Amino acid sequence: MSDLPRKAVTRTAKLAALPLGFAGRATWGLGKRIGGRSAELVGNELQQRTAEQLFSVLGQLKGGAMKLGQALSVFESALPEAVAGPYRAALTKLQEAAPPMPAATVRGALEERLGEEWGALFLEFDERPAAAASIGQVHRAVWHDGREVAVKLQYPGAGEALLADLTQLGRFARILGPLIPGMDVKPLIEELRERAAEELDYELEAESQRACAEAFRGDPDVVVPEVVWQGKEVLVSEWLPGVPLSEVIAEGGQEERDRAGQLLTRFLFAGAARAGLLHADAHPGNFRLVPAGDGECGAARLGVLDFGAVNRLPGGLPPVIGRTLRMTLDGRADEVYGHLAAEGFVKPSVELEPEAVLEWLLPFIEPASVPEFAFSRQWLREQAGRLADPRSPAQQLGRRMNLPPSYLLIHRVTLSTIGVLCQLGARVRVRDELVAGLPGFAEDDDGVGTAVEAGGE
Repeated sequence: MSDLPRKAVTRTAKLAALPLGFAGRATWGLGKRIGGRSAELVGNELQQRTAEQLFSVLGQLKGGAMKLGQALSVFESALPEAVAGPYRAALTKLQEAAPPMPAATVRGALEERLGEEWGALFLEFDERPAAAASIGQVHRAVWHDGREVAVKLQYPGAGEALLADLTQLGRFARILGPLIPGMDVKPLIEELRERAAEELDYELEAESQRACAEAFRGDPDVVVPEVVWQGKEVLVSEWLPGVPLSEVIAEGGQEERDRAGQLLTRFLFAGAARAGLLHADAHPGNFRLVPAGDGECGAARLGVLDFGAVNRLPGGLPPVIGRTLRMTLDGRADEVYGHLAAEGFVKPSVELEPEAVLEWLLPFIEPASVPEFAFSRQWLREQAGRLADPRSPAQQLGRRMNLPPSYLLIHRVTLSTIGVLCQLGARVRVRDELVAGLPGFAEDDDGVGTAVEAGGE
């Protein structure tokens, strides 16, 4: 019924071929070096070929394979520029599109899930997908009351493919790691697998989307489409026009980039505070700039899509995050160390120097140390290089730090958002958003404003 490769043996064979292909290219590279070509040139060519195979397979398979590819897509900014091109092209495809289901499969799936008279629900239905992603695709349609809508339809067999892919990918996560410097792929795959059941349940997604839409209804900066109808494998939402961030990244002007970056940063903190939800799928395909009524991009809002993966935070982000960031900026090493140890970031059996921990943290929060920060691929490469170099004190210290499970998703979403900001090359007033939306950042425990906040612009 579907063009999604469903048989476990087929998917397993395709995924299992990836590490074999990597090993084969490593042997090829060794031969080239013996033949006299420089290690740097061979390494670049090797990484290009690996990128092309990896992301081609992940995109073709959809399911968990493509889900991993999308999660990795925001980190292409961390790659050396000499090899970033093939990644950038392949990953952009993963953010916005995948091979679509045939029209006959679409009709069959709608009949199975909405009934034989499903066509009566729509005045118009475009069988060509407007977008196709990891576990479903979106069709543009007109609901029976005249509203323009987006119909999100889950691929038949998506659940089986999602879980099987992530299990298989977890077996050779170590081989994927070097593709994204400083990124540990194994816990990312484990976390994606843990949340797979939630993402497959469109009724649960509709509940999250409704909560966020209500929280931002009438907001001048952020818009979330209203849910029109939902079933377990079909979700109908109001159509959201606009320019996807992937297009802004590719060809947007600086004003658009800055506007998108500022609003994305605002949503990271405000979404958790206002809706009690952290949007956990921060890649450019899930965000767009929605033009204001007068069409001026300077007043554009950030449109937010896809609430299949969320972190439920009824009280917003933990205040300890805000307090620790503020103390780091203030240079209060002992207090920072005490907060991190209390939250489990430093294991009781490990002793670290508070000043060394502070030095390790400072580059991460550099964007909050100035009134406006210019995110760039070069800056992210420098941070990734610090973490990836085994000779680096930062890498050695990072290995001794511990990430508590309750912070894993918050950490990934924050890193993903930073990756998108660097792809945008956006100039963002990060400190303003921390003061406004991050609990614990703007005030000391006794309610007194901090030096960071008082510094202003």
